Amino acid sequence: MQVPAPFEYERATSVDHALELLARLGPEARLLAGGHSLLPMMKLRLATPEYLIDLDGLAGELGYIRAETTTSGSPPSEVRIGAMTRHRELLESELLAGTLAIFGDAERMIADPVVRNRGTIGGGLCQADPAEDLSAVCAAVDARLVIRGCDNERTVDMGEFYRGPYATAVGAGEMLVEIRVPLRPASGSAYEKVDRRVGDWAVAAAAASVSLSHGTIGSAGIALTAVGADVRSTEAEELLAGQLPSDELFARAGQLAAEACSPATDQRGSAEYKRHVVGVLTLRALQRATARALREAQSCR
Repeated sequence: MQVPAPFEYERATSVDHALELLARLGPEARLLAGGHSLLPMMKLRLATPEYLIDLDGLAGELGYIRAETTTSGSPPSEVRIGAMTRHRELLESELLAGTLAIFGDAERMIADPVVRNRGTIGGGLCQADPAEDLSAVCAAVDARLVIRGCDNERTVDMGEFYRGPYATAVGAGEMLVEIRVPLRPASGSAYEKVDRRVGDWAVAAAAASVSLSHGTIGSAGIALTAVGADVRSTEAEELLAGQLPSDELFARAGQLAAEACSPATDQRGSAEYKRHVVGVLTLRALQRATARALREAQSCR
């Protein structure tokens, strides 16, 4: 029987209250969002916090998906997602379906309805599990993450946020409060994943975003899940910039992504097999992202 080590429980009523609790309870306190990552680790005693600060009461304050504009009278320039937004809300969002379809792609393959009803985007990102889907999604679309402490607030990109397996830029006394994703004209995004059974952790997965400019690729983002190394595939992205979209180009980008990753052989497959999967999934994600970008460009004419 797996039983967590003893801990004390506090329930936060606001972001400020949660930060006050973190400051008072010290480094042995952990924030509890959906709980689907932290609680299993506690049951195995891989995590043994002395205090749990439950953030469920913050869903009203940090559970939102909305478009924002930085210039009055201009179209929305970014989508902002509160850290306590549930997976189900990401999946059902009409705003994301119309602007950042990659989130829906990923959410359809995350766990099951029970987990999606409780798990949150902030909890998943802060767990920083190498097989977690939304880290790659956020990296591919150039998301920036807002981290707040009692006396400061800062914004970091995914390259700075993700420090390695189970490690992020969120420091002691801080919490992730928001994810900001830029909206670019004539852009599309997609997520492709291979798992052993529906809702399982990825064997490998690829996230891609493409922005078009006069028929060529203005910029691209490629990020990988569950295959080690950096989340972002910068060499593949650089290959795509300024080029005409084609299956041959996307296949070459997939090859570069596969060469740059460092998967481990385990019960899910050999390293060689996972590299092959990365190449195929990167190709498919780029094809779907580009098709969506072309439709977006046509609708804006």
